[in-house]
Amino acid sequence: MKSFLVDLTRCTACRGCQVACKQWNKLPATETSNWGSHQNPKELNPDTYKLVRFEERIIEEKLHWLFFPEQCRHCVDPPCKAVGDGYAEGAVIQDPDTGAVYYTDLSKDIDTDDPEELCPYNIPRRNPETGIWSKCNMCNDRVKNGLKPACVQVCPTGTMEFGDREDILELAQKRLETVKKEFPKAQLINEDTVNVIYLVGYDPAEYYEYLMADAGSISPRLFHRRQMFAGLRRMRQTG
Repeated sequence: MKSFLVDLTRCTACRGCQVACKQWNKLPATETSNWGSHQNPKELNPDTYKLVRFEERIIEEKLHWLFFPEQCRHCVDPPCKAVGDGYAEGAVIQDPDTGAVYYTDLSKDIDTDDPEELCPYNIPRRNPETGIWSKCNMCNDRVKNGLKPACVQVCPTGTMEFGDREDILELAQKRLETVKKEFPKAQLINEDTVNVIYLVGYDPAEYYEYLMADAGSISPRLFHRRQMFAGLRRMRQTG
């Protein structure tokens, strides 16, 4: 299984990762307008899998720019797959070798338009024309061929690292020890449950409300639907 380490204390918001993601996945540009922030576009969308978020914060009486290159966390046990399976087997796939989680065309059968009901991190976005859900796929085609994800490949500051999960977890702990010398409140985010591990220097809520979440949770409404569909499948198999 593969994992990322994303050290937000090193991010300069160059947005190289955001552009590389667009280029590798051949995603079209998003038409935008000035909404009072350097962050562009304003939100994730079906054609934007990676978005560098900007926050201007006063922390301990000092102004800080906080940057957060947001993407799918590729959860170890992805709640979106649990939900997707309730509607259509194969709507959400997890690669057993890399841990990459991605959506297929069958995801159009997932009966919700609310990304938060699929994902506690509020990541996937649905194409309003096709109904298909999409998000970061870990550049699984690159990874399967021994290459790093495009975003990691272009990162100029060492913010992003990628490799075998055990090695990344070890690197994350070492990096945390170093970062705490300058940022005493530094912490790793959900490192036990996700494969995209963020290291923050400040309270994660200062960066973005969905930076930290419970990767083991799914919407109660969709959980009950999943159980209902599972029961129907068992009835068909035994009847």
